[in-house]
Amino acid sequence: MADRAPLNYVIYIAATPEKVWEGFVSQESNRILFMGAELEAEWKAGGSMAWVGPGPDGKPMKYVHGEVLRFDPPKVLQYTFAMGQSDTTSRVTLELVAETEATKVTVTHDQWADTDSAYAATADGWSRILSRLKTLIETGKTFKPH
Repeated sequence: MADRAPLNYVIYIAATPEKVWEGFVSQESNRILFMGAELEAEWKAGGSMAWVGPGPDGKPMKYVHGEVLRFDPPKVLQYTFAMGQSDTTSRVTLELVAETEATKVTVTHDQWADTDSAYAATADGWSRILSRLKTLIETGKTFKPH
């Protein structure tokens, strides 16, 4: 099975790597970014992680789930990624590098299976998530997703 092209994003956020890291891993910022979804995570290699919120029937469901592969604050977070009830995973790598008065954020989402139906939605979603995160960190508020 061939892999799809990796999704790559680079943005700069006017904050320290520690503050940007907190934006990615804190329950509070994730709740804001993902419209109330709760981030449940064991922050260690091999730990589970999931964004959980109400499903169509009102019962809790996992929107996204995966396993932490690498946890090196505030530099690298890497995890597997699967949407909904799917067991088809891809890999996300977040890298933070301090620059003068900003943090360079590089997101690489790779190891996509050709059969992964989440590819298109995720490609669109990363730009929105990163834009909302940047706005939240720099201003303390953000905008609603489209």
